[in-house]
Amino acid sequence: MSVSPSPPSVTTRPPGAARRGDRPGIALAVIVACQLMIVLDGTIVNIALPEIQRGLDFSETGKAWIITGYTLTFGGLLLLGGRIGDVLGRRRVFVAGVAVFTIASLLGGLATTGELLLAARVGQGAGAALAGPSTLALIVTNFRGEAERNKAMGIYSAIAGSGLVIGLILGGALTSGGSWRWVMFINVPIGLAIVLLAPLFVNEPPRHTGRFDVAGALTSTVGMVALVYGFTRVAEKDWGDATALGSFAVAVAALVLFLIVEARAKQPVMPYRLLRDRNRAAAYLNMLLLPATLMGLFFFVTQLLQNVYGYSAIKAGLAFLPMAVLQIVTARSSPALLPKFGPKPLMLTGAVGVFIGMAWLSRLSDGSGYATGVLGPLILVGAGMGLCFMPMSVTILSSVSPQDSGAASGLLQTMQQVGASLGIAVLVTVYGEAVRDEAKHPLAGANPQEQAHHLLTHGIATSFLCAAAIVVIAFLILLFGFRGKAAAKKDD
Repeated sequence: MSVSPSPPSVTTRPPGAARRGDRPGIALAVIVACQLMIVLDGTIVNIALPEIQRGLDFSETGKAWIITGYTLTFGGLLLLGGRIGDVLGRRRVFVAGVAVFTIASLLGGLATTGELLLAARVGQGAGAALAGPSTLALIVTNFRGEAERNKAMGIYSAIAGSGLVIGLILGGALTSGGSWRWVMFINVPIGLAIVLLAPLFVNEPPRHTGRFDVAGALTSTVGMVALVYGFTRVAEKDWGDATALGSFAVAVAALVLFLIVEARAKQPVMPYRLLRDRNRAAAYLNMLLLPATLMGLFFFVTQLLQNVYGYSAIKAGLAFLPMAVLQIVTARSSPALLPKFGPKPLMLTGAVGVFIGMAWLSRLSDGSGYATGVLGPLILVGAGMGLCFMPMSVTILSSVSPQDSGAASGLLQTMQQVGASLGIAVLVTVYGEAVRDEAKHPLAGANPQEQAHHLLTHGIATSFLCAAAIVVIAFLILLFGFRGKAAAKKDD
């Protein structure tokens, strides 16, 4: 008697489960690698700018857009990217964003004209806007326990926070040892590895039905670009420049329209309910203010080291290493300190450290050197930022409803990128005003190089006085706007 063979057993996986989804360490490495790559590109180009300018014939004004073209596209599309991840699937959009970022990096490294490089930087920003919001959302969903999630968030904050400094060091090494093109090519192998490994090890959270708020994304992007351009124009000209005033008018109109669109949209890219909780709103504001001072520090100290102190690209990058070490140490310590003290004391302590560092830099003079005028502030700012960022991220994301986790993550990173862009624009404006005023009173007996160094140092010191004032505002928001250990209520 013949017996029909029994059908083979089939092992089924839950929808969205990774093929090897039981290895959270590898999943975290994939997620963090993406965030590190995205953050690196915020600063890795800074030190390579002189070589890029010579190689592709950029003007002094045009080379600034190599940085802002990326940060503005990234920040402007982040909110839409967060919503796309919610609707289409965060892992899927995460992988697609990394793929776009990787292709744009390859094209940027191959660029033969300034226009092609700027287009590639915009492409990198668009890819980062798709992938970026999903990084934090995927950590939240791949690490369910509070202790595990806080530990993962601490590692994420340490790497992401220090990535800006690592970008300066790596940019200096690649530029000095090879060519500026390698600051683009370095992303290609990393991006390919992430695209291949994410489906294997990162679990896909459930999708949520929804619509895409394109009008909100466009109006916010136009408003931010116009605002940054207005400040940049003032830095070059003055506050009476007609183009600058027109740009500010466009910015105000577009941002007001954005608020109206968001109030009426059924599924806005920036749900107002995310700001109802007092703690989360305070954390979002500080995610705008603190990166504004941090990016200003990178921008100006890099110029000081290379143009006044005569550092090479690699030496200037390595000068930021103490800052990176302190930021990693304090960010890794935050998960253990958070349950004991709560987020408020950590953030207040960190803000005090950042303030002292910025105030110290405002005392820079012609006689200052790296050891006496720069090293101490870098250490204080690094330690302070490490204490601030992880508790702020936890405050924003820990109690948000699942359907808004992508939007909440996108808004968090939008605040960082917008803060970085506006911070550089505002501080460069202060710098320009200070230089113009100081140039009216040249140093007696100074040669042209000494006068140029004096003006640069004076303008930088004045800009850091403004940065210190911004940190004071951040401190006051935390002191009076944050409820201490009280947990944020979960959104409905």
